[in-house]
Amino acid sequence: MKKTLRVILAFVESLRPRQWTKNGFVFAALVFDRKLTHGPSLERAIVGFLMFCLLSGAVYLLNDLIDRDADRQHPKKRHRPIPSGRLPLPLAWAGAIGMPFALLPAAFWFDGKFGLIAATYYGLMMAYTFWLKHLPLIDVFTIAGGFVLRVAAGAALVRVERFSPWLYVVTIMLALFIGFGKRRAEISLLAHNAQAHRKVLEGYTLPFLDRLITISSTATIMAYSLYTFSAPNLPDNHAMMLTIPFVLYGIFRYMYLVYVRGQGGAPEEALLRDRPLQMTVLLWGLSVVAIFYLW
Repeated sequence: MKKTLRVILAFVESLRPRQWTKNGFVFAALVFDRKLTHGPSLERAIVGFLMFCLLSGAVYLLNDLIDRDADRQHPKKRHRPIPSGRLPLPLAWAGAIGMPFALLPAAFWFDGKFGLIAATYYGLMMAYTFWLKHLPLIDVFTIAGGFVLRVAAGAALVRVERFSPWLYVVTIMLALFIGFGKRRAEISLLAHNAQAHRKVLEGYTLPFLDRLITISSTATIMAYSLYTFSAPNLPDNHAMMLTIPFVLYGIFRYMYLVYVRGQGGAPEEALLRDRPLQMTVLLWGLSVVAIFYLW
């Protein structure tokens, strides 16, 4: 019984629940289209969020199966259930293959457009797992594309009426910023053994990544600032501009974690552990809700 429980827990851990914070982007359309208080839209967004959690979990399972030998060379990833041997390979393969076969038809049944976006996301992640993750720049752009598809999935579910295209620009630039920060942290952590763990790191250098981080962070700030006074569904008094300082601090805090603390290798852990970053996200979220729904 204890052995079965350990295997179940190892399977759940391999789905990487900590990474599920990324799927919160599914709720972006719900909030920014002012449908947070609309019960049916909220329910559909929650279902979409859960589906993306399980679908992305299946992708993580497959990725760990493919990379298990390389992960054993990583000081942290070697402790994951698959490379450490805590999760039997047949069970991992069953989950990686069986879950998408169940989830994708369910997504199409739930909503046709959402199902198409979910299938596109899964196809993109498969391309990433087997090919694109080995191509410098393309690897991070692919990850950013996954974030945009999450936002698009949420927009399809809540049947958005006035969703600003600037938010798609913000999403992709923010994802690029975080992705390049992650690559920089990996190179710094693994030093001369970086290429042995992840082949694509051969295509990056620290000075090159520093420039990419500067460009993507600047573009994120500019795109978000433009959104706050140019989107069609914002208050006429430009109150949304009051949220810009939270975005500025959040980006600067993440850069501090990458450059000073060396913690950018796992962005989801930074979000779950760093109190200043958590408070910034919380205050930004409360400000957005207040401006959209209480102003």
